[in-house]
Amino acid sequence: MDLGVEHVEQRVATGPLPAQEEIDDLVARALTHATPHGEGAVADYIPVLARADPALFGVCVVDVDGHAHAVGDTQAAFSVQSISKAFVYALVREHLGHDVVADRVGVNNTGLPFNSVMALELNGGHPLNPMVNAGALATTALVPGASADEQWATIQAGLSAFAGRPLEVDDEVYRSEAATNQRNRAIARLLESYGRVELDPLAVVDVYTRQCALSVTAHDLAVMGATLADGGVNPVTGEQVVAADVCRDTLAVMATNGLYERSGEWLLEIGLPGKSGVSGGIVTIAPGKAGIGVYSPRLDPAGNSVRGQRATAYLSRALGLNIFASDAHVPTRGSHR
Repeated sequence: MDLGVEHVEQRVATGPLPAQEEIDDLVARALTHATPHGEGAVADYIPVLARADPALFGVCVVDVDGHAHAVGDTQAAFSVQSISKAFVYALVREHLGHDVVADRVGVNNTGLPFNSVMALELNGGHPLNPMVNAGALATTALVPGASADEQWATIQAGLSAFAGRPLEVDDEVYRSEAATNQRNRAIARLLESYGRVELDPLAVVDVYTRQCALSVTAHDLAVMGATLADGGVNPVTGEQVVAADVCRDTLAVMATNGLYERSGEWLLEIGLPGKSGVSGGIVTIAPGKAGIGVYSPRLDPAGNSVRGQRATAYLSRALGLNIFASDAHVPTRGSHR
């Protein structure tokens, strides 16, 4: 996957972020870098998403001190879609613990599309990870609550805490998805047949559909990402949303599965945990440093924002965020080098 950043000066992940003014400049440069790329298509398998303006494009970085660096359409609202999977996983992981969630949902990449039924069948009904639909439905079924309404209230409150403001459902998106989510209903029924969903599978699908229809902005995504980057503390509100070890697990799963079957390419080129959604958003996390939120509705064949990937790749390199990048250290006195 050529993201066109080979000529951007590479900073390594060790050390602090650049000065605030330089971050502002680099965020603007990232948007300029990615804007000429008009390839890709707006998602249309959910009818309402097909009406998205393909020209919208916003890039936002929020650091762990709560400073925001935004350019473009960072306040344009869109449905969070699959990005919600990462944050619902964090809420369930907080409630049930590492071992239970790893056993019930798994962490390995399927190498198949996000809505694959085959991946579930080939693994005896065991969802391989929470970032594909089968695993996400199994995860949503584990949200604490005595009823679907209580589970939904937990999800809405939890994702709002990550964003630092109340998030509301886009009712038009919810209705459009609810009318066309036959595949998710089938996956939920299949999960039930394997004993992986113990609740009413159609009620689980409805809660999942609502979580995907929550309305966010690129700025919201950056704050949500920064919360995971800061050990579960929202840097804007100061609230401890989840524990630090929950963030660690969530980021690990995002790193290996967040961009679907393109996750390996993403990790090779960008080197950060991230999660995309078919509305055109991507959230990316630089642990201990910042969250990045991007929005551009044109998608590649895997369902990932074309411009969003390019802008994030630029920032990863220019801000020194890639967690795999290193440089030779300066020897100290008495070393053997």
